[in-house]
Amino acid sequence: MKITILSVGKIKEKYFTEAINEYEKRISKYALIDNITIPDEPAKIEGNIALENEAMDIEGKKIIKSIPKGSLVIVLDIKGEALDSVSFSKKLEEFMNQNSHLTFIIGGSYGLSDEVKKIADYKLSFSHMTFPHMLMKVILTEQIFRAFKILKNEKYHK
Repeated sequence: MKITILSVGKIKEKYFTEAINEYEKRISKYALIDNITIPDEPAKIEGNIALENEAMDIEGKKIIKSIPKGSLVIVLDIKGEALDSVSFSKKLEEFMNQNSHLTFIIGGSYGLSDEVKKIADYKLSFSHMTFPHMLMKVILTEQIFRAFKILKNEKYHK
């Protein structure tokens, strides 16, 4: 089993990196985990919707080129399906039964292009709220780890 987390934008804060590394270390007991980071594309003029959309489309093309071939693609999308942790673990198990390689995609500050959303096998929402990509990566890795613990009927150490 392999899980790839493909995200836009570098994580600058050490405490986010440390949290992600810790959860990835815990996940490695259950699956291989890989990270692909796409550089964010700055809009030529911040606040200009057309230019922000253009930047998002450029990021989208880079994302699509970086998706590992043959993997099942799950995008994090505010309009996706919202699940509790137990339901997420069941969905993860369903995906693992379909494909041995899952790719989760986290967009940058402008979101994900329609092109990326169209190629997704599944759209997952963690909230109706918007989170910064680096925090979302912490939340995603924690929930993947929690899902494995649930699937294995193991106690989750808080």
